[in-house]
Amino acid sequence: MRIGIDVGGMSFKGGIVNPEGEILYTHVESTAGLEGYAAMEEKLFILVDQLLAKAKAQAWTIESIGVGVPGLADVESNMVVYCTNLGWNNVPLGAHLKARYGLPTFMDNDATVAGIAESAKGCTKGVANSVFITLGTGVGGGIIVNGKVTSGAHNKGSEIGHMIVGDNFYTCNCGNNGCLETFASATALMKDFQRRIEAGEATALCVDANGAKGVTAKDIFDGAKAGDPAAEMSVTRLAKYLGIGLANVVNMLDPEVIALGGGVSKAGDFLLNQVEAEMRKRLVFKEGDQTRLEIAQLSNDAGIIGAAMLANYK
Repeated sequence: MRIGIDVGGMSFKGGIVNPEGEILYTHVESTAGLEGYAAMEEKLFILVDQLLAKAKAQAWTIESIGVGVPGLADVESNMVVYCTNLGWNNVPLGAHLKARYGLPTFMDNDATVAGIAESAKGCTKGVANSVFITLGTGVGGGIIVNGKVTSGAHNKGSEIGHMIVGDNFYTCNCGNNGCLETFASATALMKDFQRRIEAGEATALCVDANGAKGVTAKDIFDGAKAGDPAAEMSVTRLAKYLGIGLANVVNMLDPEVIALGGGVSKAGDFLLNQVEAEMRKRLVFKEGDQTRLEIAQLSNDAGIIGAAMLANYK
């Protein structure tokens, strides 16, 4: 058995996972109101203590601890280089876990971890070469080649969301203009919709002086499905640039499957069909076997499962 931990902005979620990738037990510790790394680390220890107590009660042997973090991890030193949302910079999370519990400890970016989960138990199970892309507030990526995670020489790769795909009307949080996540995330969709409303495009989704305030990405997708003009244009734009990004991934890596996860992926085939059409027309090689697009399966369980299975993919 293995422990998998999903580090989030408001809570730490942990689970005990068997070798088949099934979650046998979960526990959550809220981090709301905590300030500073030391307080959060102590909360993480409480979580692991709870999981180990459960394992002992069930006579389960824990082989390793895996952690997915929303930022950059140095997998050699087990340091978290940065987690912007948590205010962490060069903190010894993995090193302290290993020292305290004496178990092999692994860390990686949360999108990479989610990609591992899909490979171990989800829509890319049994696929040696796959790419996972999460479409949420931003865009994250995880790349698996020959059954192993690859993130580059310095573990700074797989930043698919920061691939430059065109000029945009706003700059990414990273400082660059044209990043994929400024075209293909939920944030990007809402910003584009707001821009269209301010320009006077017709819509039935918002009629007050606040424009698109309060309109969610789901509302925009639902509006597009119903034929709302502004919503249709915003979704079409997202699909175009996501298709460009995916074509770049295919032309560079030629994975067997690209799995799309995150909140935006819940639009399902309505989005997938548009994105696939945009992607296909930009591929260099259109003959023979082609990369498949799939919707990820594991949703909220991916963080725990993928973290627990990290040891298998290193």
